[in-house]
Amino acid sequence: MTDDKFPFDALQAAGYHAAAFGQKTYNGVAILSRTPVRDVARNIAGFADEQSRVIAATLDTAAGPLRLINGYFVNGQEPGSEKFAYKMKWLDALHDWLRGELASHPQLALLGDFNITPEDRDSYDPDGLRETIHHTTEEREQFRRLLALGLTDSFRLFEQPEKSFSWWDYRMLGYPKNRGLRIDHILVSEALKPRLQGCVVDRVPRKWDKPSDHAPVIAEIA
Repeated sequence: MTDDKFPFDALQAAGYHAAAFGQKTYNGVAILSRTPVRDVARNIAGFADEQSRVIAATLDTAAGPLRLINGYFVNGQEPGSEKFAYKMKWLDALHDWLRGELASHPQLALLGDFNITPEDRDSYDPDGLRETIHHTTEEREQFRRLLALGLTDSFRLFEQPEKSFSWWDYRMLGYPKNRGLRIDHILVSEALKPRLQGCVVDRVPRKWDKPSDHAPVIAEIA
């Protein structure tokens, strides 16, 4: 939704501060916090983009300021398409911008729908889907480049069940058959890594009536 329709007042009444960056139909990101948010930035600095895909804000915590960057990564449609080329350019720009964000904000978390399966174990059918969208060598290399900046995949710091996914197609009994992908991630900086206490996918909301096709990913930080 557009920002003028975002329920800021209702969220405030429920005890949340909010920052939003929306648009009609497909795109939009937001941050909700029990503490005030400041220094809000929208989209990737220096990268012209008509789509609302990134919002960043600083939260003041008992352990110091935390920079939270929420991204709705480009889907990419299919390898070789114009949308895939846009995804690669967008990821290049994100990488370069994040380098500066990390330098300014040691305690940083990058999270959201990445639309990338980092490894074969993050897909229900890694062989059958190899080099298709979300599974390409190019996308996985972009994910590794983000890690190389000094970020860590919080989910993989803890023992997890096999075939742990965060997204399931609505079609062909995707959820009941666990035909899923792990494409939603929380990456944390080196300064946050020692304070992580756990990371899980909460599958319960995916069982509700009319659910999202994604399940929440939750990281606990001391």
